[in-house]
Amino acid sequence: MRKLPAALSAIAIAFSLTGLAAFSQAPATPTAAVPASEDARLTEFLDAEFAELVKRQPQLATRLGIKDGGDRWNDIGDAAAAELVAWRKASAARMKARFDRAKLSPEGQVNFDIWALEAERAELSHANRLYRPPFYSRLYSVHSQLPDFLINTHSVEDVADLRNYIARLRGMPAVLDVAIARTRASEAAGIRVPKFQVETIISSSEKLTSGAPFGPGADAALWADVQAKAGALVKAGKLSQSEADALLRDAEAAILDLKPAYGRVIAWAKESLPTAPSGKVGAVTLPGGLAYYANELKLNTTTDLTADQIHAIGLSEVARIEAEQDALARQAGFKDRHAFYAERARLYPPVPYNDKLRKEYLDTANAFVARTRTLLGPWFGTLPAYGIEVVREPAFSEVPGGAAHASAPSPDGKRPARTYVHLVGMRPDPAAMYTLMCHEAVPGHNMQGDIQVRQQGGPKFRAVTGYVAFGEGWALYAEALCKEMGAFPDIAADFMRLDAELFRAARLVVDTGLHAKGWTEEEAVTYMHKTGRQPIERSRSEIRRYITLPGQATGYKIGMIKIVELRRKAERELGAKFDIKGFHDLLIASGSQPLSILERRVDEWIAKRKG
Repeated sequence: MRKLPAALSAIAIAFSLTGLAAFSQAPATPTAAVPASEDARLTEFLDAEFAELVKRQPQLATRLGIKDGGDRWNDIGDAAAAELVAWRKASAARMKARFDRAKLSPEGQVNFDIWALEAERAELSHANRLYRPPFYSRLYSVHSQLPDFLINTHSVEDVADLRNYIARLRGMPAVLDVAIARTRASEAAGIRVPKFQVETIISSSEKLTSGAPFGPGADAALWADVQAKAGALVKAGKLSQSEADALLRDAEAAILDLKPAYGRVIAWAKESLPTAPSGKVGAVTLPGGLAYYANELKLNTTTDLTADQIHAIGLSEVARIEAEQDALARQAGFKDRHAFYAERARLYPPVPYNDKLRKEYLDTANAFVARTRTLLGPWFGTLPAYGIEVVREPAFSEVPGGAAHASAPSPDGKRPARTYVHLVGMRPDPAAMYTLMCHEAVPGHNMQGDIQVRQQGGPKFRAVTGYVAFGEGWALYAEALCKEMGAFPDIAADFMRLDAELFRAARLVVDTGLHAKGWTEEEAVTYMHKTGRQPIERSRSEIRRYITLPGQATGYKIGMIKIVELRRKAERELGAKFDIKGFHDLLIASGSQPLSILERRVDEWIAKRKG
């Protein structure tokens, strides 16, 4: 999956006014029948609006290596959130008042429609704000997101960056205090953080504030990171050792001030723990929870599918994939999928990760990604240009069975695209790694993110706006594409591709089961373990993610189903005129889009190629 802060699910990354040069793009090329000025005027308007939007969100600017606001955090308070929604609605209204949609080219109309849609989605998301207290999400809890941002996103290329890093360290306590207040407000409305998540917050907050400089032991994560970044500046001749020592003293003081701030987080968590819910913890158990979940399904799938419809699709897909696994197992000489799974378990029994296995995993994964890049030519016209690397998840957020996730590169490529993997707990079947790299790296998220941040020819916001169903649907489609490309080394890797798709189909069943049908955590874990074929620790980790991030996991399969459906339609209607490179470029060379708009664009592409 692509990892984004929960509040930023519609905006993957962004830029600020001083970053316009790095994001310089030519105006979109309109059709011959459309005056060039109309699309160009819209692009100019949207670029100005988007620049204003990003000024309000300094963390988004940093994600693109932009310096403005690098000393500040996003304002996560209620007033700022309401004001941002109001601004987005007003911006869409300004656009509609100034431009006649009918006078725009087809691509201009897409840009018009997506900007208007983002205002609607912002309002819909804001309606669910009370259900998303900052400590609720398994993936995006603020207590771990802040240090994760500093370590993995806040680049330090000069002294100013280092000073900004230290300023953000000083600003962390205020953000944590706002987060506590917001979480208490949600609790007062009957929306409480699940017990397992509260326990995780306590343990990880204690880990973040243990070791040097807080006390004896290895350096704490932030202290190790800031020392490494300052040391790199000294080595590069950008900072004298005496200046570095002075700045590190400031950093150490700021880090020590995190101890009482995280102490307040831990105090809230321990106070909440005795009455934190467990067992039945889905949206259906919350006040107004079914309406909340319906909103989340709409946001994550960009469709109007109901929970019952998605549940039925999941059951149908599980049956289809199991039948394909049986056929592949027989092809490999086994009676059925159960026999194939048994043989893989015999060959690769569960063993705990150690340093040797971790190195082997990362070496093999990076080599596979590099080789897969060499196979892209016949399938894509637009190729990734920047570095892509597979790395280990930071220790403070690494958990057994944790989901791998990807991050896009910076637009200038200085920060490469990365896939983060959890290498603690029990090692899975090694054959599963290939499909995971196809999903997260190439031709999945890392490749799509690389192309998106470099896209040319339209409003800048299109390079950074993301939709779960499109992005995760593409990455799941990319797994099947790897088979077509000949990337998999053997039949076991292909069998594990089906295993991964089965897992995503099972997600449709358990997510809707938890949030609309009243399943308990244990019922969902059992289904994911037995039917989704996931190890028990992975099953529990995944289910806890779905509990605290309703609807997100449904976007994968719903998006893939639509992409496959559109490809089959194009192949059927175009016949010999079908161009796989053109089809793939249509999908990912112009940015993320809602499934309804994607379908419209494919229909237009088919009609154009028909002549």
